[in-house]
Amino acid sequence: MRVLVTGGNAGIGYFAAEQLASAGAEVVIGSRDPAKAEAARAAIRSQVSGAKVEYVRLDLADLASLEDLDPGELDAVVCNAGIMLDHPPRRETADGHEMMFGTNHLGHFALVARLLPKLAPEGRIVTTGSFAAKSSSLDFADLQSERDYQPKRAYERSKLAQMLFAVELDRRLRAVGSQRLSVLAHPGGALDSLTPSRPPVHVRTAGQWLRGLPARVVLQGKDAGARPAVRAVLGPDVAGGQLWGPRTFGLRGRPRLEPRWANLTEDPSAARLWAESVTLTGLDPLG
Repeated sequence: MRVLVTGGNAGIGYFAAEQLASAGAEVVIGSRDPAKAEAARAAIRSQVSGAKVEYVRLDLADLASLEDLDPGELDAVVCNAGIMLDHPPRRETADGHEMMFGTNHLGHFALVARLLPKLAPEGRIVTTGSFAAKSSSLDFADLQSERDYQPKRAYERSKLAQMLFAVELDRRLRAVGSQRLSVLAHPGGALDSLTPSRPPVHVRTAGQWLRGLPARVVLQGKDAGARPAVRAVLGPDVAGGQLWGPRTFGLRGRPRLEPRWANLTEDPSAARLWAESVTLTGLDPLG
């Protein structure tokens, strides 16, 4: 099995890549930073004997950079990379899109459009969403926060858009009789302070670990947060359109299948978002 993990050089993406390598998969790390990707490759190889890990340059904030992307034939893609901005001012991608919406959603929308021809007939597209999107809703009158930019809300909406795309992708795959699966996953509450060290990718001090211990009651580390996505890639019982997340309150614990959130059952919103995304990127994954 050969799997591309976007943002596999850090955070949840790194641990998804490590866990997939540990399961025997060939992993391709997609990253815009060659030095960070090389550090992640070295860290994975230090943890997994004989790990097969490659790197491709991937910048989801620059759609033109995806045109010549060639990660080879793939059995799965984990759409994990993302950006979260905490403060104004509003920033834009190379294509003039709001940075979080453009990277988290439109970048992956375009990436999937480029990669579907390279994906195995029974391949999987796994989208890593966020618990932060659970109570969010899209505003199609201000889809890219041009009128009212609030970073936290813009991030939540970008992740909801990414998840709605995964839902609509699965619906359209089923409609054309495809055996490929589009599956959702989310990491729950994943903190750096509860994440084991993987130098130089992530270094956790003893002080950070101690300060994070109280949160362990309800939250977990990013290593555990990666498991739902890995389960969605590898599980023989996984079906398209499913949502996998942590077992305990959706925040921590072993992966489990959970009901789709209310805002992920809005088929008209998902279809409208697809149409808007085609217009904004000039690409249609199933066009």
